Amino acid sequence: MDILLKHFNELTNKELYEIMKLRSEIFVVEQNCVCLDMDGIDCSSFHIFIMEGDQCTACLRCFMDEEDKKLAHIGRVVTRSHGKGQGGLILQKGIDFCLEQYGADSIYLEAQCYCLGYYEKYGFKVISDEIMVDGIPHKKMLYKR
Repeated sequence: MDILLKHFNELTNKELYEIMKLRSEIFVVEQNCVCLDMDGIDCSSFHIFIMEGDQCTACLRCFMDEEDKKLAHIGRVVTRSHGKGQGGLILQKGIDFCLEQYGADSIYLEAQCYCLGYYEKYGFKVISDEIMVDGIPHKKMLYKR
């Protein structure tokens, strides 16, 4: 198992394919959500992902806010299977990256409501009422340094 951190421009074709495949399998097929996952943000993001052999088993992306240069974003957090600790590994690496490399004072994410407790374990706090994102209930969350 390798935990990798690469800017979009550094990804190999295979790595990019595997990241997009995992996200499509979970966010589109498993969650039955008709949405365009490729939203243009990936190209300016850093991607943290786990490869087991030739397969991506967990991934997320990090990017800076376009207007607030002290606010980082983490998004598209997904794992192929639950309970193996891979989500926590990449999430902690994402938090560390945003704080250390970006110099962010805070990190924003939009969590599916059933995952709120998970993100709270890593220091994120709910900052909104429920919102619908692609037909799935979410809440906005913020991590402060």
